[in-house]
Amino acid sequence: MQSYLMTIVAALAAAAIALFLAEVVHRTTRRLGRRSLLMTELTDHAHRPFQVAATVLAVQFAVRFSTGYAVGTPWRQVVLHALVLGIIATLSWLVASLLVVVEDVALARFRVDVPDNRHARRVRTQVVMLRRLTIAVIVILAVGVMLMTFPSVRGVGAGVLTSAGVVGVVAALAAQSLLGNVFAGLQLAFSDAVRLDDVVVVEGEWGRIEELTLSYVVVQIWDDRRLILPTSYFTSKPFQNWTRTEAAVLGTAEFDVDWSINVQAMREELRRLVEGSELWDGRVCVLQVTDATGGLIKVRALVSAANAGSLWDLRCLVREHLVGWVRDHRPTALPRMRAEVGDASGALPWQAVQPRRPARRRAEADVPDDARVFGGSDDGAARSEAFVGPDESAARPDAPAPADNHGAAPSDNHAAAPR
Repeated sequence: MQSYLMTIVAALAAAAIALFLAEVVHRTTRRLGRRSLLMTELTDHAHRPFQVAATVLAVQFAVRFSTGYAVGTPWRQVVLHALVLGIIATLSWLVASLLVVVEDVALARFRVDVPDNRHARRVRTQVVMLRRLTIAVIVILAVGVMLMTFPSVRGVGAGVLTSAGVVGVVAALAAQSLLGNVFAGLQLAFSDAVRLDDVVVVEGEWGRIEELTLSYVVVQIWDDRRLILPTSYFTSKPFQNWTRTEAAVLGTAEFDVDWSINVQAMREELRRLVEGSELWDGRVCVLQVTDATGGLIKVRALVSAANAGSLWDLRCLVREHLVGWVRDHRPTALPRMRAEVGDASGALPWQAVQPRRPARRRAEADVPDDARVFGGSDDGAARSEAFVGPDESAARPDAPAPADNHGAAPSDNHAAAPR
């Protein structure tokens, strides 16, 4: 009985010494952490696993050296085996915590609370994916090592290794979808195709990437719904990424109005509106007539904003304001259907015929900048080169259409127009 009491006392003393030393190390790192980010992260994340690992290790040594009187007894073997399993588990916990500390220190160098955070979001996505992968590998290795401490498991190890080829094939076939998603998640993390907080359009829904794991991606829809998709979706199907290169985007608002609309006045009203709105980023403000068929003309307002959310609000603002402007200031330009009674000559007394005057063509230099998408400004010229090419002036929207084989220009149905 006295020997058992000595073993218990030795174990408690070893645990107390280990806890004391862990507390000393914790206070030291906390004091040093005032000037070092690494020490601060170690204090926050690695203190608890280090404390538990040191305690279990100290108790294991105390029990092993204080139970020499019970060598070969079953209870000693069971206690020591349980302590060994505890050491493996706590050391794995400590290693995982140290890896998390290193990753957090690396992430601290890249801020995501700045306007241009594309590079920081890419690094954050890669580090988060690596963290999940490393923790999963550590857990698997820890469980494997713990199982190998059992003699029965070591005995069947040779047979398992012999049939590893067959088992591997069967497991691969059974987990084909899971493994495909895992590899797709790694591909997404390191191919820079999609990152955390990217604004995307998938399955007809507009939202941002809220969470990206090895098996699935969570998209937060604009109305706070969550769309959960497998990671393989983003490697096998097309999707829109509005913030892959930058957050600034373009958007349109279209109107069907009568032919009597004063397009230049509407263009000036659009310019006045966006210049007085904080939603506009100052890059693009263009109003063009994109179609003129069916008794109406289609007017398209193209504006730009710093991000997708501001663009949505700006498009709604432009649409609401110009609808009210046409209704209040240009009521004759509201969409309508005409029916004229009389002959085509216009000679009847009730027909109002406008005097014929030669149409004055606007000189090239008189075209305002806000009447062009591909030209007229530095931003428009850059967009023209990006989508058309600097040496393909014949294909530009503002270039004259080439004649066909009979000397006639192609019809509007086959003309290329920007949408």
